[in-house]
Amino acid sequence: MRFLSETSSDGVREQLFTLGDIPGVLWTPEDAVATRPLVLMGHGGGQHKKAPGILARARRFVIDGGFAVVAVDVPAHGDRPKVEEYDRIATENQARVAAGEELAPLIAGFQALVARQTVPEWRAVLDAVQQLEHVGAAPVGYWGVSLGCGLGVPFVAAETRVRAAVLGLGGALASAEAAARINVPVEFLVQWDDERVPRAQSLALFDALASAEKTLHANPGKHGELPAFELESALRFFARHLG
Repeated sequence: MRFLSETSSDGVREQLFTLGDIPGVLWTPEDAVATRPLVLMGHGGGQHKKAPGILARARRFVIDGGFAVVAVDVPAHGDRPKVEEYDRIATENQARVAAGEELAPLIAGFQALVARQTVPEWRAVLDAVQQLEHVGAAPVGYWGVSLGCGLGVPFVAAETRVRAAVLGLGGALASAEAAARINVPVEFLVQWDDERVPRAQSLALFDALASAEKTLHANPGKHGELPAFELESALRFFARHLG
């Protein structure tokens, strides 16, 4: 793990790093010197590790929760190079949608492909970050919607260090089998008028989760219109389950 830069503002320390060829960012309280819970955040499709929504949530989790927060660019996003195979699939999918095919199954198939790479990458990031003195091996949470849900479900299913997860804006087409292996508390977000993920598929994914404690947060609006108050709910959720 190699740190590239460090800055601080309003009580939050931000450290940019690389782990092999994975670019990432770690946020912690400015004066952090001891072990604290860690939240890994997965960004949405076409976004990156410091997208405005990710940055806003990370700072709130640090300032109001005292958490450490880490995010990395998923393959072909942010500071990572383009992947020829992914570009080819995206072009083919656009043509298939234009020809009348449904969008959701195509998104699900693409996310399942990318997850095969991101799950081991994210586990390696946890290994590295938890070795830092100002983070340590405390409980881990996961936050991810849209692409962050499609990649997050198999990650949470595979990673035993994750004790709680906020997921959503995703469907069961590619994730139901992995969801059946998730038994940690989950807060699941659905946009009732989502134009990208059919409502029935979102509800099916929620139903597939094996968690004894899971709550469904359904709000009116389209895919990109997640209400701001869900940030407060996620903060309370992680504070309760990660300590």
